[in-house]
Amino acid sequence: MAASLAVSFLMLAGKMTAYFITGSAAILSDAVESVIHLFATGFAAFSLWYAVRPPDAGHPYGHGKIAYFSSGFEGGLILIAAVTILYSAVRALIEGPALRQLDVGLWILAGLTLVNLGLGLALVYVGRRHRSLVLEANGRHVLTDMWTSLGVLAGVGLVALTGRTWLDPLVAVAVAVNILWTGVRLVRQAVSGLMEAADAGDTQKILSVLDRAVADGLISGYHQVRHRRVNDQRWIEYHLLFPETLSITEAHDRSHVVEAAIAREFEGAEVFVTAHLEPEAHAAAHPEDHTEPADPLRAHLADPGT
Repeated sequence: MAASLAVSFLMLAGKMTAYFITGSAAILSDAVESVIHLFATGFAAFSLWYAVRPPDAGHPYGHGKIAYFSSGFEGGLILIAAVTILYSAVRALIEGPALRQLDVGLWILAGLTLVNLGLGLALVYVGRRHRSLVLEANGRHVLTDMWTSLGVLAGVGLVALTGRTWLDPLVAVAVAVNILWTGVRLVRQAVSGLMEAADAGDTQKILSVLDRAVADGLISGYHQVRHRRVNDQRWIEYHLLFPETLSITEAHDRSHVVEAAIAREFEGAEVFVTAHLEPEAHAAAHPEDHTEPADPLRAHLADPGT
């Protein structure tokens, strides 16, 4: 994140220099995106520091959810950048751009694009490796900036080759639309995380382990399955059913076997499992038995009144 923040300053300075040299609306649109990226990276750096702080009395589940605020904040800033770029591009289309020294500006932009490519790939790789939403979101923003610059390079290059200056603001419009889509995607990802939307893939992994445990005779059944994710942490809850003749010690040992099997499904992640042990007869007290749900996501539904 320190490298990302340092590069953000470099990008802003380089692109503003290229804009003042060329007067290109497309390059200005790229520079505006870099302004937004600078603020977003600063907030992301703070979020990364805060997210890894250990749990405390006020936050017993840790501080990881700030990652979703960071992603949403970054997405919101990207949306602001897109609107700003669209305004500048439409104005340039109406008034007509006054371009100059495009070759110098193109060389500056090309060098900056290569730097962003290397940084973006590194951030996404490290973010996925450590399951850090903050790093991955920042990396995707950097790569969006890189694709934006690449589009601007192509557009301004065409202007330099053909002399058709109206292509410059048109490229800026295309850049704005691309940035707009990235912003919307980041905001949706943040909302999904804050609302604790269940990941269908995680659901299937958990249900598969529980189904195997039933088939192997470790447990008689299960219900009340719920789970949520915060960065690299998984919080999983379920009720396990056992024969009434089984001792509490044996039931406890079997539940740990199931827990270990679930943890293996999420290798590399920190898994917290809460298992409630029940006798088979207790299942009749539940109006819904989620042992074999028609829809895997039904396993997240709590029984009414409990």
